Amino acid sequence: MTNVSPDIPAYNATMRKFGAPQTIIHQYQYWSVMLRPAQLTLGSLILAAHEPARSLSELGQESFTELHQVITQLESALAKAFNYDRLNYLMLMMVDPDVHFHVIPRYAKTKYFNAREFTDSGWPGPPDFKRTYEIDAETNRLIIDHIASYWGIK
Repeated sequence: MTNVSPDIPAYNATMRKFGAPQTIIHQYQYWSVMLRPAQLTLGSLILAAHEPARSLSELGQESFTELHQVITQLESALAKAFNYDRLNYLMLMMVDPDVHFHVIPRYAKTKYFNAREFTDSGWPGPPDFKRTYEIDAETNRLIIDHIASYWGIK
């Protein structure tokens, strides 16, 4: 149910590191929303720019314009899929230099999905990047499909 366009000429190194194209939930002209393979919390995503940019200021106006639509749809789909308590956008780019955000849903209470328990070990402080959930490809696919099923629903 994911929306992946064949029009994107190549995935940058950051997108490939985070599993593109298999982890893409929805693809736009200038951005891709991807499942973060190592989940910090249930529904952790990567929001990656397609432009060859190493800083936010290098992105074109079109990327910024489209970003509003991307974020609106992303937040709506995640809220419907997992009912998060807060949402963190982190633009770290220390290891992976292509422009991207880690989008981390935050939860005050433990969440369950596909018979797995997901606890936000950093709540109510910053996300804990040292504690991740390495989950199998089937569970990743189920999370992707679950989020994608809410994409575009108002």
